[in-house]
Amino acid sequence: MRFLEKSLIALDIEANSAEDAIRAAGQLLVDGGAAERSYIEAMLESYRDKGPYFVLAPHIALPHAKAEDGVREASVSFVRLKQPVRFGHPANDPVELVFALGSSSSSDHIALLRRLTTLLNDPANVTAMRQAQTAGEVEALLAKAEAK
Repeated sequence: MRFLEKSLIALDIEANSAEDAIRAAGQLLVDGGAAERSYIEAMLESYRDKGPYFVLAPHIALPHAKAEDGVREASVSFVRLKQPVRFGHPANDPVELVFALGSSSSSDHIALLRRLTTLLNDPANVTAMRQAQTAGEVEALLAKAEAK
């Protein structure tokens, strides 16, 4: 399971739309070998079909699709957008923090969501992720948060 490793983190990414943001987060999973390119398309398709249901908190989106859509290894990537973009969520737009979830089973999906929810439930962690200067700082924040 790969959870917010340095190679799965990109900061201050330019995105002009929700789809650009989803592509950027998904591309990190592809580049890291955790998912196939088809997984990005599956996440985009899910967004087009179901809308912004995965914008779960103010400024935070967790795009994902089914494991059979191209996940090789359970993983989470993180993209912080340079400028927030609208996903179409009535309460939680605009989105600045995008976490692409790739889970290879429902138990992995639950485990990844639990770790992510624990991290993001602390407003200090969200603030730190918004202000981090490097992927290494995000990785250190995660280690510190999970050590609590």
